[in-house]
Amino acid sequence: MKVAVVGATGMVGEVMLKVLEERNFPVTELIPVASERSIGKTITYKGQDFKVVGLETAVSMRPDIALFSAGGGTSLEWAPKFAEAGTTVVDNSSAWRMDPTKKLVVPEINASELTKEDKIIANPNCSTIQLVMALNPLHKKYKMKRVVVSTYQSVSGTGVKAVRQLENEIAGVQGEMAYPYPIGRNALPHCDVFEENGYTKEEMKLAREPQKIMNDRTFSVSATAVRIPTSGGHSESVNVEFENDFDLADVRKLLSQTPGVVVQDNTDTNTYPMPIYAHDKDEVFVGRIRRDESQPNTLNMWIVADNLRKGAATNTIQIAEYLIENKLV
Repeated sequence: MKVAVVGATGMVGEVMLKVLEERNFPVTELIPVASERSIGKTITYKGQDFKVVGLETAVSMRPDIALFSAGGGTSLEWAPKFAEAGTTVVDNSSAWRMDPTKKLVVPEINASELTKEDKIIANPNCSTIQLVMALNPLHKKYKMKRVVVSTYQSVSGTGVKAVRQLENEIAGVQGEMAYPYPIGRNALPHCDVFEENGYTKEEMKLAREPQKIMNDRTFSVSATAVRIPTSGGHSESVNVEFENDFDLADVRKLLSQTPGVVVQDNTDTNTYPMPIYAHDKDEVFVGRIRRDESQPNTLNMWIVADNLRKGAATNTIQIAEYLIENKLV
């Protein structure tokens, strides 16, 4: 299995390499790919050194699978070139997510829709992945009508420049700003760029992507996305109105039986999900499960996941694993 990692020197690319190694992904030849300025650099994988190559070289090497995490512009230009060369692309950018001809996949939910003809497969937004992991089993049983989600997203979701800004602020050092304001001791209700409707792109991803992943437009999602001064892990406060009533014990049982979901919900022992505990883990953690007492058939919960792992690298690699297991590449 010849595997290209496009964006291998970036934050998500580095985590992809780590996850490939941890999961013992069947790599017979690794092709680390990055932008012009990184060509010739060396990355280490499983104790071996590999030279970083450019995109053109990588296409000519005809990998079986290319795992992309290099930004939307790069994906739009280069994913079709890899696909034309016979490579199956799993893309972590926003480039193809809402393209009606491309599948948007969370393996635990809709990997069964994939076929050999799918040469470009989209990985959802990090905040979307953890949200749908918890919502999907509940929707199947109780039928969602409306979801209101507020996110508390770490600076790692913006990238290395934002992580550096937070570190500089903590250290009292003047440096380059990734955000229009300080992030330390602050909260910015501003993830990605603002659209004409007053929502940010991040908020609209949360509104649109769940419907596509779950292949269901009978429910709606309204989102407010906030950046907070944590270095890793995204958190979400989620309010879900269902058509049918539920029992809280059944909700906890249903979630705890869902592959990839861990319930941490015991207020007596102050047990609830937090980014500090989700760090470097692949599961989605759900807690603070309680009834909304202001209206019927409505649930509140708190969802946390490592945005660089299940929110990005791990989900991408799980898609690739599914393709291999089902002989789709």
